[in-house]
Amino acid sequence: MKEVELKIHDMSTTLYPADAYALVLEEVEGGRKIPVIIGHLEAQAIKMMMLKYQPPRPLTHDLFPIITQHLGVVLKKILIYKAKDGVFYSYLYFDKDGEEFKIDSRTSDAVALALRYKCPMYTTEDIMESEHLHDMGEGKFSVPITSVSIEMLEDALQKAIEKEEYETASQLRDEIRKRKGESLTE
Repeated sequence: MKEVELKIHDMSTTLYPADAYALVLEEVEGGRKIPVIIGHLEAQAIKMMMLKYQPPRPLTHDLFPIITQHLGVVLKKILIYKAKDGVFYSYLYFDKDGEEFKIDSRTSDAVALALRYKCPMYTTEDIMESEHLHDMGEGKFSVPITSVSIEMLEDALQKAIEKEEYETASQLRDEIRKRKGESLTE
């Protein structure tokens, strides 16, 4: 499995849900980007590190490196290993006395910790290829249909029907049915 190293490209608010943020990760050697929707607390933890802001007291993500340092454990890398229905799954790879082990993690927490440990972030070539944003020009990007939640698809379906964009509506309907395990011929 080929790994692709990532860096943070940008982070912005999203419209739905109202308290979510879009964290855009970009491959280090290339221009492809993947969007990860994260919550506001994780966005705050990531943004603080991006701005090099040190809070007066350690926050939750700040405690983790302190604890693991006392235990002799080091975070070596993170890997986004799976993307399904708009959710990214990650592993934290640790080292203790030369022995490596991994722990499953939310991607938002994995990124927040990678910034604190100053360790590399990776994903697989397959995920990068299937989930990357497509440049539409004029600063606009399209998101792969597989990278959004069912709720967002249902909202987009309603809007497509209202605008009488029936081809788009049928594609959205089919994706929703596929995810719910329903027959596409109904």
